[in-house]
Amino acid sequence: MKIGVDVGGTNTDAVVMGAQGVAGWQKTPTTADVQSGIVAAITAAMEGAGIGPESIECVMIGTTQFTNAVIERRSLLPVGVIRLALPATSAIPPLTDWPEDLVAAVGRNTVLVAGGYEFDGREIAPLDERAVAEAARGWRAQGLEAAAVTSVFSPMNGDMERRASEIILNEAPDMAVSLSSELGQFGLLPRENSTIINASLAALAMRVVGAFRSALDRLGLNVPLFISQNDGTLMRVEDVERYPVLTFASGPTNSMRGAVHLAGIADAMVVDIGGTTSDIGMLRKGFPRQSTHFVDVGGVKTNFRMPDVLAVGLGGGSIVRDGGSRLGPDSVGYELTTRALCFGGDTLTATDIAVAGGWAEVGDAALVKSVPAGTIRAARAEMQRLIATNVERMKTEARDLPLLVVGGGSILVDWEVDSASEVLRPHHSSVANAVGAAIAQVAGEVERVVSITDANREKVLEDARAEATGNAIRAGAVAGSVEVIEVEQVPISYLPGNPSRLRVKAVGDLPV
Repeated sequence: MKIGVDVGGTNTDAVVMGAQGVAGWQKTPTTADVQSGIVAAITAAMEGAGIGPESIECVMIGTTQFTNAVIERRSLLPVGVIRLALPATSAIPPLTDWPEDLVAAVGRNTVLVAGGYEFDGREIAPLDERAVAEAARGWRAQGLEAAAVTSVFSPMNGDMERRASEIILNEAPDMAVSLSSELGQFGLLPRENSTIINASLAALAMRVVGAFRSALDRLGLNVPLFISQNDGTLMRVEDVERYPVLTFASGPTNSMRGAVHLAGIADAMVVDIGGTTSDIGMLRKGFPRQSTHFVDVGGVKTNFRMPDVLAVGLGGGSIVRDGGSRLGPDSVGYELTTRALCFGGDTLTATDIAVAGGWAEVGDAALVKSVPAGTIRAARAEMQRLIATNVERMKTEARDLPLLVVGGGSILVDWEVDSASEVLRPHHSSVANAVGAAIAQVAGEVERVVSITDANREKVLEDARAEATGNAIRAGAVAGSVEVIEVEQVPISYLPGNPSRLRVKAVGDLPV
């Protein structure tokens, strides 16, 4: 059996998954130390399944700790930023358009030096190694603990970034160095932004991973530990210490993947309703569609892979106003069980509407008898409008797909949605996020700029598929289980020679 855990800002959910599905589950409050909340959730889930630690083969954890740190501007390290690009790219310096409070957290320790590549791999200029060493010495003198290195077109060739890292570590051996070629996609500024954010999370990553490991030690679970990424696949816990940004948005991704697994289908629309927002996405072959746009994280444009998810201000704690015609976007959030009317509070929420309307059974229905029938009708109509309109926005084809409703706030929906073929609330939908972590697979991906012609098309695609498959196997997937699930070819019209950006993704099962 295996355990899936989702560590959110409010709740920590755990499930025990066996051959027959969910064998045990538990929701507990997330604790300040993270560790004790995980221990409590896993302990209760194993007790529910009637098993001990000896029955567990591996543990998968999804977490929003790193996303929350950036949004809340906490636990971030100052970062030394170096761009290998001169004489190009000097017009727009690093940290351009960043929110001032986030710049204050990471500092303006930026340096531009000679280096970088053209799109076809030719050098813009040789790497200025002396300037890199000088920058590293200056950062060490300032007491900086993290550095971010970005080179023009480094996804095509990461040699200069790797050499710069060697020089930095020679001058400052304890520095945590993040390289853009290992994190982002094409597009210099968003890739640089992603790298800086990753570097700023280095210390927090060590603490969070340490809490995860300590939790398993306390539980007597001497088993492999994996962390879910934002594309719905897994990474080794050691890699999280180096690449914490790759966990961003893993919560919504896990919920969506858990939803289709619980429903036994592969293609669907999913709405994950929490306390404050509803995350809406579309899945194909069991995986969420990836965003084709730059993703805003804490006010900064980034370009690491993220699911295409639309967040709507409707949750179980959404505050109801104006006779039910306005819901949210403000919410009582984690205080739902103390502030909502049905729990003895004084605030009318979306959950109160569902209880008063008779389609949800939580809290005390007697406490919401005074809610006017007109308010219930108006609020219900507004909920229906928000869900239907935004599900339609996220669709990419005319035909309707099933809509899966999951999350703690899934009790809000008990109606048919015009833009969906049917509405389903799978069993165990409240812990779909933990189920998604438990069923996650290992991925391998390759992305490059290529010139594809009629003569070489099959060979180029075959080589890319083979490389992605090999990357998945090296990441820990069982060879016979790997399949290519995505091939994306996008022409790059602004470059000479008619090149295309080719991305291939393969996934496979863990050997457990």
